[in-house]
Amino acid sequence: MLGRKLVIASHNKGKIVEIAQLLAPFNVEVLSAAAFGIDEPEETGTTFAANAELKARHSFAQAKLPALADDSGLVIPALGGSPGVYSARWAGPDKDFVVAFARIERELKEAGQPGDVPAYFACVLCLCLPDGSAPTFEGRVHGRLSFPPRGERGFGYDPIFIPDGYDNITFAQMDSAEKNRISHRAQAFEKFKAFVGEGR
Repeated sequence: MLGRKLVIASHNKGKIVEIAQLLAPFNVEVLSAAAFGIDEPEETGTTFAANAELKARHSFAQAKLPALADDSGLVIPALGGSPGVYSARWAGPDKDFVVAFARIERELKEAGQPGDVPAYFACVLCLCLPDGSAPTFEGRVHGRLSFPPRGERGFGYDPIFIPDGYDNITFAQMDSAEKNRISHRAQAFEKFKAFVGEGR
């Protein structure tokens, strides 16, 4: 189903590495959108699923290979679900997540919620195939926020997120193998594997 090559419709290096690790059992050559000179499309969707499909179809149309896209973000119910699908944009044009951390902390204080509040990461994978189909697979991991940010691993909002079941360890302090076992992306991949068939 996947063929020998699969394009990852992302320019986020951390995300590409993580997805490549999760794709290891499939014996498929993983290529980034950047390797094909594919630009990043404007993410006009209002849901993770819509944006994932938009990116997958965009990369497939240009690379003429099966394309896997991921749209993911941090959802904070106390902030009405923000940053949600705008998670990357909260980091600004330079993708400086320190800016995003500060904004979240400030808005939580303004809302009377000074940190340590429930939040979850959501991830939707979309696989665009040559037959035109584009199935999606969703995963979530629940936890809470913690300030100040801690940890040097991971990427994005990992330094402020403590998953349920882990006393005081952020995603950014966690070994990558452990994070890949429990993350929102890992849960979406479990559904992806069930659809594709692991190792095929």
